[in-house]
Amino acid sequence: MPLIGYARVSTEDQTTLPQSEALQSAGCAEIFEEQASGGNRARPVLARVLERVQSGDTLVV
Repeated sequence: MPLIGYARVSTEDQTTLPQSEALQSAGCAEIFEEQASGGNRARPVLARVLERVQSGDTLVV
């Protein structure tokens, strides 16, 4: 049961590094990162992650 991680920040001034490190420590085999404003509902990376997740996988956010 692979763990797949998703990290998101809302501004260019922020970094996904703390989230990515936590996801890696949790055992995520793959980590997807996205920078997207909370005001904009488009999440192309999240959409790719949801397409990637298969039965038996666990998505960690």
